[in-house]
Amino acid sequence: MQTILMAADHGGANLKNTLKAYLIEKGFEVVDYGPENAETAVDYPDKAYELIKGMQANREAKGILICTSGIGMSIAANRFPFIRGALVLNPQMAEMARGHNDANVLIFGAKFITPSKAKKCVDMFLTTDFLGGRHERRVNKLSCIKEVK
Repeated sequence: MQTILMAADHGGANLKNTLKAYLIEKGFEVVDYGPENAETAVDYPDKAYELIKGMQANREAKGILICTSGIGMSIAANRFPFIRGALVLNPQMAEMARGHNDANVLIFGAKFITPSKAKKCVDMFLTTDFLGGRHERRVNKLSCIKEVK
């Protein structure tokens, strides 16, 4: 059973809860780093970091991060060299994120995607394999970038 780690800020809490229920119904193990609802303001860097710590402990897991725009979570998550987070708006982007970029974190902007489309993106993300080949060479280059010279 694949483990899916999820976190959001208050702007993404409702979509996170919808996707969590959807994933559990499909038989996935879900680890939810919160928040439970949109009532309390939560800072997206804190929630991204909680999820990243979980992924560091379980490198086989996939992650889903959600904030209002998706941009803050993208910036926060991609600070870590083992994370390849992809902000997606449609299933085709989710497919390319996995197939071409070996993305391991799916990121949504709750303001810019419907729950129905987000579910389709999740399905595509979780059923698409990394294609390797020329894409692997490119993804490998990401892990050796340490600083700009």
